[in-house]
Amino acid sequence: MGRIRFTSLTQWLGAIALAGIAFSQTSVFKVDVKLVRVLATVKDASGKLISDLNKQDFQVFDNGISQQVAVFEHHSETPLSIALMVDTSGSTAKDLKYEVTSVSRFLHALFREGNQDDRVSLYSFNWEIVLQHGYTRNLASLERAMRNFKAEAGTSMYDAIRFGAESLEDREGRHVMVMVTDGGDTISSTTYHQALAKLHQADTVFYAILVMPITSDAGRNVGGENALSTLADSTGGKVFFPSVGPGLDAAFDTILRELRTQYLIGYYPKNVPLTKNPFHTIQLKTTKNDLRVVTRNGYYGEAIHQ
Repeated sequence: MGRIRFTSLTQWLGAIALAGIAFSQTSVFKVDVKLVRVLATVKDASGKLISDLNKQDFQVFDNGISQQVAVFEHHSETPLSIALMVDTSGSTAKDLKYEVTSVSRFLHALFREGNQDDRVSLYSFNWEIVLQHGYTRNLASLERAMRNFKAEAGTSMYDAIRFGAESLEDREGRHVMVMVTDGGDTISSTTYHQALAKLHQADTVFYAILVMPITSDAGRNVGGENALSTLADSTGGKVFFPSVGPGLDAAFDTILRELRTQYLIGYYPKNVPLTKNPFHTIQLKTTKNDLRVVTRNGYYGEAIHQ
């Protein structure tokens, strides 16, 4: 969320006047104007992505209170920052080469057809989190880094989410995290709730591609699968359960199509009653009843109280 800073008393008073706030010499004010940014994809009843809506087609609610859309951008106008996280724990050894091949195809398509300002950072994670490459669009460098991947040891999945979200927090444009993992966290110091809070604080849409080395019900990490699904649902993303090869490619292709049809919607919270819960719920709807909006379910932080 962005914050407006005033460099002079004149600017501050002017902003107050524009907002229509009346005050006397004895009034006390706390000015803390924050832009809440929401990334959304819209689908029809059959699941087809809808990319031709306009500002007036959306309605946004903060803790149930209707808000005015202040920022509206179609997908092509806003560059992407993607934190790409690849699980290199010992349990991924069998499928790691397939994962790297699919990641490479995804990057080729992203840089070939996307915004010229799109950037990707690359992390690997097992018992430690390694930043393999900072934000770049140098495809050759990213592919060289992936050739050094080696599967070993445990899985610090929630720690990886925290590090990736922190790297996205201050970047311009849209924030997205794509994680390829088997879904089992074993050694993180970061909890699930801390990881989720970091994603919300960084305005990040979370996608997970769950590659399961064990597919039988007895051996699956169902708790990890459910955690990833909740992380994705809460941030407006999605979890995929592909088989290797074509299944992985299809998952990355779906992510790419969604990113190319996203809307960026922003509003300045107004008349939102303050509660003890710092988490504000967001509802984003369209005026067209046959369409479904996929977006994050809220944000952390105080809203304007007028």
